[in-house]
Amino acid sequence: MPETMLKALPEDWNTALAIAAHPDDLEYGTAGAVARWTAQGKKVIYLMVTRGEAGIDAMSPAEAGPLREEEERRSAAVVGVETVEFMGYTDGVVEYGIGLRRDIARAIRRHKPDVIVTGNFQLRWEGGGFNMADHRAVGLATLDASRDAGNRWIFPELLGEGHEPWNGLKSVLVGGSPDATHAVDITDHIDKSVASLEKHRVYIDNLSQDFDPDSFLTFIGAAVGAKFDCDYAVSFEVFSI
Repeated sequence: MPETMLKALPEDWNTALAIAAHPDDLEYGTAGAVARWTAQGKKVIYLMVTRGEAGIDAMSPAEAGPLREEEERRSAAVVGVETVEFMGYTDGVVEYGIGLRRDIARAIRRHKPDVIVTGNFQLRWEGGGFNMADHRAVGLATLDASRDAGNRWIFPELLGEGHEPWNGLKSVLVGGSPDATHAVDITDHIDKSVASLEKHRVYIDNLSQDFDPDSFLTFIGAAVGAKFDCDYAVSFEVFSI
């Protein structure tokens, strides 16, 4: 296989916990894979670290937060996700640290997923664009918390809350990584991927530049698909736990 080709992502699992910094983060590609997985009968849960309340310049956080929560719930429903939770961290100033790791580890122990899905935590995206601070903090904390969740001597206070260690994780799947290793074919689910992002209509309409979800997702999906011998695909960097 050429070095530019991506491997098929193992799908021998039943439950995934998808953790993102903001509403809409998962919709820029990963939701297409989620649509595929829920169609297979898998359960996917969404966990948003913030409400995305700082994402619309024309709206105050108090107004934007509830609106963005509702857009995310409707977006998730398009791809078969019934449970969407919000951790309540402040948008734009999420910091990597013990508190964030603990809160994510708690969620992992509570939901007991087989795999975790999160976003790129590196400084740049594959195309060279600068990745924002919230994404980096949440992605790295999620990767570390995936280990914390299985160690009873890390955050022992979680035991007092009734959250026993969870060692059932197979892997962490990092979407949007410039070092992607695997992919899934979303050719049959590209329409749902686009429809899911379209549910963030108020946010999209308030962007500083024109943005078309269909053009964006089909372009990115086709570029990944060219490395995976299909029409449209989503890529992931895979970390075994």
